[in-house]
Parts: sequence; structure tokens; C-alpha cells
Amino acid sequence: MKATDLLVMCLENEGVEYVFGIMGKETLDLMDSLSKSKHIQFVNVRHEQGAAFMADVYGRLSKKVGVCLATLGPGATNLLTGIASANLDHSPVVAITGQAGLERQHLESHQYLDIVKMFEPATKWSVQIKDSQTISTIIRKAFRVAMMEKPGPVLIELPENLAPQMIPTHPIPVTPNPKSTPVSQAIEAAHTLISQSQKPVVIVGNGVIRQDAATELLTFVENLKAPVIHSFMAKGILPKDHLLNYYTFGFNKKDEVVPIIEEADLLLVVGFDFVEKLPKDWNKKMRPILHIDPLPAEMDEHYPVRCELVGDLMETFQVLNKLDISSKPWVPMGNRKEMIEAAYQINVELNEDQSLTIENILSVIEKLTTEETIVISDVGAHKVSIARKYQPKHAGRLIISNGLASMGIAIPGAIGAKLACPNAPVICITGDGGALMNISELETAKRLGLSFIIIVLNNSTLNLEEQMMQEKFSHSFGTDFGNPDFLQLAESFGIKGVRPNSLSEFELALKNALNPTREITLIDIVHN
Repeated sequence: MKATDLLVMCLENEGVEYVFGIMGKETLDLMDSLSKSKHIQFVNVRHEQGAAFMADVYGRLSKKVGVCLATLGPGATNLLTGIASANLDHSPVVAITGQAGLERQHLESHQYLDIVKMFEPATKWSVQIKDSQTISTIIRKAFRVAMMEKPGPVLIELPENLAPQMIPTHPIPVTPNPKSTPVSQAIEAAHTLISQSQKPVVIVGNGVIRQDAATELLTFVENLKAPVIHSFMAKGILPKDHLLNYYTFGFNKKDEVVPIIEEADLLLVVGFDFVEKLPKDWNKKMRPILHIDPLPAEMDEHYPVRCELVGDLMETFQVLNKLDISSKPWVPMGNRKEMIEAAYQINVELNEDQSLTIENILSVIEKLTTEETIVISDVGAHKVSIARKYQPKHAGRLIISNGLASMGIAIPGAIGAKLACPNAPVICITGDGGALMNISELETAKRLGLSFIIIVLNNSTLNLEEQMMQEKFSHSFGTDFGNPDFLQLAESFGIKGVRPNSLSEFELALKNALNPTREITLIDIVHN
């Protein structure tokens, strides 16, 4: 069997449905092997960064490993931003790259870079296949590592001279990753710590969504009856109208939730990733921590851990929910919830206001969408507004990149989302800066026959950076640019374009676009 035939067989063995990428000379054998697969669809993209973003979002939503492919040199370097994003957002991805043959890697050689070294800081594991007979082992380990907490990307590099070799081997059987629960002494210590508290607060992070523990956590907090706050990437775990939902924290300014943390006497921190916001920014008063996570706590002086429950979150809360944990009902002082709702414009009625502000747009989206709708935010000023105001109806249905926070993720991310959840409506919201970074992937989406909605916030500026410069220097520089006509651009890709002039026109456009079709709709929101 040819080495690349075995590699593809190993991918099939792992349940891979899609490989996103661009081929090159050094991956010709692999492409030949993929062409014969009856189980894997190769998605030929327009830029390798788009391939990595597609694999990232596909992995988050499918709960499987997303796979992307590039050739050596510039193909691999184009992957790197998307792979780094998957690393800091903890998305399971396996990236496969071609490489120069081993016989020329010691020389200054055409397109040769040390890809393994380059990807090491951005991956959980970065490895070159040096012997074709190790392919089965490397693929099995790569998928296992990518899915283990915290999930993240793995890089596999295949030198060109190994690809056509004939080898007598077979895939390694897939076994589930092990799960663990905290030891009984830790459970007892946590029980005591909670019992001794008077004003506990539950801080919920993305780990709860990754580990499918939202239902068990909800049971726990409804018994505890203490306030619950979410990170950006954990929104939707508590319903919008839940009495214990005190919304979102982690903003650089005007964070109305932090006073709740400061009033608390115990913080139950569940599946929270420091990459979203370091404790020094939200725990200045050094409130004691009950750390509940699949991994031990990271050491930080502003994260004073009193007890750790380390294990699978679903199973941990199943254990906790069997205990007689006394309720700790309390309400933060000063009408804090009403203050948060007013500051974040959470329950603002639209009435006669027809302006196309991001807040009004989000109100319409909330009104028209269902529990199944997936909303993907690009990065920019609108991301902050989405994190504040938008309340998804289900956990895991709002995709925000809050680790590397790279612009350009939304459009390729929508492709990954639609392939992972083909029956779910998908809406991506992007600024004009982020949109044009990967707008070429509209051709990919059109070719695949996908349907989703792109909302482009068109103001010809990097709005967030302009705001920051104005605050720091009282002027802005380097933030303005020109744009194409997005309706004509949409037409050139063969997709529908709409430019509403009022909120009622936007609502009608969105309603029409959400009707079941096989059509992509771009809605151009012009802010003069």
C-alpha cells in the first residue's frame, strides 16, 4: 500500500468527513489518494488561512477534529494564523502539510522552511513523519492529542519522498479518550467550601460547552441559586431570561459585571480559559477560587485557589448534583442586573428607532432566529457589541474568537459551520475590514452549494482601532480605507446582495434570507 493511501485510510478510520485545503507539488500523492476516498470530501479553498478557519469552526461545532491541508513553504505559512487561532480558542484541528524530500532538507532549498519548528508555538504537537511506517501511529496520536483537554491543533508534516513509498501496515483502532472525576476528598472539600460561603458566584467558561456539560451545570446552579456570569465564548449556557443569568464579563472597559465578582466571597470558576481574560483584570480583590476544570489550575497570584475539582465537567457535575449542597440565594446590591441590562442594551425595545446600529441589528437577529441558529462573529468593534448584547438561545451557537482574535474568521467559519450543521441557519457578522480578508471563500461556498447569511458592517474604517486611538491620542491615523461595492462584489460571485436603508428593510431582508433556500445572501449595512 502507498504511504498516502494509508494516511487517507487512517483519516477515514478517524471519521474525517472533510479536508479543507489547497494542493501543491509536494502533496500530489496525497491528493491522488484522497481522490479515491469514498468517505472524505476534499474542499478546495482559495487561501490556506481560510482552510484553517473552516477546520477550526467545523471542529468546534461537530465535536470532531477538523482537518486542513497545505503544501510546503508559503502554503504552510498561510495556514499559520488560522492554526494559531485554533490553538488559543482550543479547537480540535489536525493540519497536514507537504514538505521537501529528506534528501534536500540540509540545503538551502526551494520553498523549504522548517515547518515543524515554525508551528511548535502554535500547536499542541508538531511532528514530521520521518519513517512512512509510523504513519498509523502518528495519525492516531495526532487525533487523540487534538481532542484531549484542552483541545487544540496538531501539525503533521509529510516529506515528498516518503509519500509514494509502499508499506505493509494498517490504521490503529480508535479508542475513546479517557474521562476522570475528582477524588472524593476534593469533592468533600468543595462541598465544605461552598457550604461556608454566603455570596458565591459561578463564572462559566468555554470548557463547559467543549465538554457538553451545560445541562449538568444548569441543574447545579438552579440548586445553588447564586449569580452566574459567562465569558464571551460561553454565552448561551443560561437562557437570556433566567433569573440567575448576570450576562457577560471580560470587557476592557465599562464591565458592569465585575462589581458582582468583587461583592462575592467565593468564585466557582468552571471551564474558564485565561486566554479570554486574565484574573488580574477581574479579581483585583483576590476573592477565593473553587477551580472546576478538566485540568489543574494555572498558577496566578490573582487566582487564589482554595480547592480544585479536576476532571471531566459533565461527570464532575453529575457527582456534585447528587450531594446535598445548600442553596445560597443572594442578589447583588444596587439593582446590578438592571444596570447591566441597561448598559449592554439587552432588553431595549426598538419602537420607532429605525437606525441601523449594531445593537438594533442584533435585536432583529434575536427576534428572528431559533435555538438552532449559529451566529459567527468576526473580530472588531462589533464583536464587543455582540458579546455585550446578543443572547444566543442555546449553548455553543455563538462562535466568537476570543483567544488569538484574528480578523477574517467569519466567512470561512460560516463554511465550516454549515458543513458541520447543514440544517442549521448560519449568520456571520463581519466588519468590512475582516470581510475582505477572506471574501474569496465566497466562491468556495457557492461551489459547494451552501446557504448562509453574511452581514457586512460597512464603514470604511477599522472602527475599534479608531476608537482606541481617539481615546489615547485624541485623533486617529491609519484606520481608514476604501471599499468595493459589496452588492456588485456579491453579484460577481453569483450570490444575492441586499442593501437595506432602514431597520424595517433589514428585518425584511433577514427574514427572506432565513427562508430555507440553497442561496447565500450578503446584507450590506452602510454606515456613513
